Amino acid sequence: HRPRRGGSYRLERVRRRRFERACAPVGGGGLERNRPDEPRDHALGRSRGGFGTKLHLVTCGRGTPLGVLVTAGQAHESRSFESLMDTVRIRRRRRPDAVAGDRGYSYPRIRAWLSRRGIEAVIPTRIDQPRARLDKEKYRRRNVVERCIGWLKECRRVATRYEKLATHDLAMVKLAMIQRCLRLLDPSNRA
Repeated sequence: HRPRRGGSYRLERVRRRRFERACAPVGGGGLERNRPDEPRDHALGRSRGGFGTKLHLVTCGRGTPLGVLVTAGQAHESRSFESLMDTVRIRRRRRPDAVAGDRGYSYPRIRAWLSRRGIEAVIPTRIDQPRARLDKEKYRRRNVVERCIGWLKECRRVATRYEKLATHDLAMVKLAMIQRCLRLLDPSNRA
């Protein structure tokens, strides 16, 4: 048993310990929260299902996830379309022949964005729009995206958002995407 030392020794020990530990600066607990890439609403918002987050996903025709975006639950799909398409990072810049989406993406702005790039829009028209020709065979292949979202939501951390910050939630979604890509490369490995 060690002899007791005076109060000044304890104060010095506490002071020294404060500088030895890695931590946020005093009053800087919100540094993570106020990062420039963190959305102001933390990608949380009210929607039909309650308070939540919406996951926007771009996949190739085989279901490999190429890009992802997390927005607030009440945010409309059409507002985040261009930023979603910008998340796609592939080595060779190959333009897709067609992009399939649901009625939420049926806006003239989105159709014009796709046509400027020479991409066919396989998007059904909304009720308030004039009917346009829709390639039903290509549209049926849109279920690849829905299945990919289902596979990603098999990860509990993606299905139930545990993260407070949108950047952390997006990181968990990207980890699930990496796991999905690894499964596609080696189907025998179920890790």
